[in-house]
Amino acid sequence: MFFRTGLRTAIPGVILGACLAGCSAATTTDGPGGDVPYTHPSAAAQAAADQASPKAVPTEAAQAAGTGPAGPELVRDAFAGLQATYQDGCAPGDGNCAYFLGRVHEELAGLDRSMKADKQGPAHFGEPVAWIGTLRRALHGDLSTDNLEEHRGLLPGTRDRINTWMQGHPEDYR
Repeated sequence: MFFRTGLRTAIPGVILGACLAGCSAATTTDGPGGDVPYTHPSAAAQAAADQASPKAVPTEAAQAAGTGPAGPELVRDAFAGLQATYQDGCAPGDGNCAYFLGRVHEELAGLDRSMKADKQGPAHFGEPVAWIGTLRRALHGDLSTDNLEEHRGLLPGTRDRINTWMQGHPEDYR
């Protein structure tokens, strides 16, 4: 009799333990399926932070000056974001191109704002600011995938020129 009662109480525990062990052993290395667009983890974290704590909308003058409620990033931080784009890339027609080219543009725009707001003044960063201005004029404000693809050489090319310039000015980012 005792054997039957003990067995009845032990079986559910054994089954539950096996199920939990099976669930904890499940892994995936492929990430989300192909139907899920790629979002860089830092962009996802920033979007979540923005939703959690809405910020004041900067005035038009503040936007033009590249400052907002918290001000622009430091040149060092903006340059680090630009350098992080070297970890990514794309080939013509690749599904990652829209993300990659958009990210390079975004990082260049952030660096431009931080250089213009830096205490050394925009004249100190004259060449990089001019190169970003050339890029801005070439894009004509059109950040569509087609237009970014059309200027695909100019985006990473501007990034590379600025990277070379900054390597010659380590005091600006260390």
